[in-house]
Amino acid sequence: MGRSTQSKSSSNKPRQVRDAEATKAQILDAATEEFAKHGLSGARTEAIASGSGVTKAMIYYYFESKEKLYQAVLHRLDFPINDMIRETNLDNLPPEEALKEVIQAAIAYRVQHPHLGMILFQEANQNQGKFYKQTNWQEGFEQVINILERGMAEGCFRSVDPFLTAIHIAAVCTFYFDAYENLKYAKPDLDLRSPEMIEQYTQQAINLILAGVRFNTQQ
Repeated sequence: MGRSTQSKSSSNKPRQVRDAEATKAQILDAATEEFAKHGLSGARTEAIASGSGVTKAMIYYYFESKEKLYQAVLHRLDFPINDMIRETNLDNLPPEEALKEVIQAAIAYRVQHPHLGMILFQEANQNQGKFYKQTNWQEGFEQVINILERGMAEGCFRSVDPFLTAIHIAAVCTFYFDAYENLKYAKPDLDLRSPEMIEQYTQQAINLILAGVRFNTQQ
């Protein structure tokens, strides 16, 4: 009898783990939207609870505080882009190809995470980057700098300031999405979020950036 009860209890553990992970994912999804709209200071746990279909007590059970939930949202958004970049084995690619891969990954990531731009804006505006600096966002940024430095050393990129150029590249990859709600009125007949437009924008971003850094033998 005891063995049967113990076996049943053990068999329920994977289900409990799956349910806990699903609940946390629901909370993080709702929190991402709420923090994007209102930032850490303006976000309400009541709204997050309502959006995720759980109680406020459940939010505090998993994340302890609104601040820790906010950090979990930033952390969750941080890992996938770094993983995407890591999986491309950039060090084994020629600098131009490596830079192309990073641009494609950065734009694809923005498509998948439409709230990211507003969350980073709110973080800069409300917290002056206090929580941002605790993440690994800089890893992808440093990858771009490394590619630029390698390209200059190998003679395929012209002499540029790697840090400033990395900022320019980040702007090209993000502004299209961060300013979407305004840009959509510039060309009302275009669906700027359609796969076709995203593909076109990605290719033009690659062409623009590579044209800007490529070494010109005629100069």
